[in-house]
Amino acid sequence: MSRRIRTSALTAAALTAGTVLTAPAAGAAPKTAAPKFLSASQLPPHPTSSWTAGPVTDGFPEELGPCVSTEGVPAHDYRYRGFWTDLDTSAVQLTVVTGTAAQAKALAKHYDDLIRTCADRIEDSSPDIEAEGRDYGTLPVEEGARVRGLHTETSWGATDIALLSVGRDGRTVTVVRWGQMGDLGNAPVAAFKKTTSTAVEKLY
Repeated sequence: MSRRIRTSALTAAALTAGTVLTAPAAGAAPKTAAPKFLSASQLPPHPTSSWTAGPVTDGFPEELGPCVSTEGVPAHDYRYRGFWTDLDTSAVQLTVVTGTAAQAKALAKHYDDLIRTCADRIEDSSPDIEAEGRDYGTLPVEEGARVRGLHTETSWGATDIALLSVGRDGRTVTVVRWGQMGDLGNAPVAAFKKTTSTAVEKLY
């Protein structure tokens, strides 16, 4: 998705009180190795440009755009890695280490719900944008993953597509986003599913 869409002032609804996402008591989370990230070669191949991987960085990436946010979610261990080509194609992977597997399961569902409803929220917030979401199904990797697509078109003719996925391994959740200009007919869905499976398998 382009920066025109990415800068939309959208936020996710806060989670209801008492959810299993409630942060654990201090020191309750077990110590594990930091999750691993995708490499540039594991992104969907670009037909004319190679991928470049940025450094692994602490925090939450704005590159996830209007679909995913931290609002209403307790503080967790957020890290991300950005990727880009020489053209208008980019990607980002987020990893979130929670306190328990139950928290991770709830967080993965929350993120998938945000992605599932993203098109409607974009249209409600930005009357000059038409948005369409698609469900590309689940993947049988670790504790599971789901892939979705998003297409946006502005009133002045700019079109952008994104593929987004959420997967989980134990108490760790990963979100992957790929985006470029175009429509969903140009989206490398099969390759992105492979990237998602690799991302989840590679965490630990």
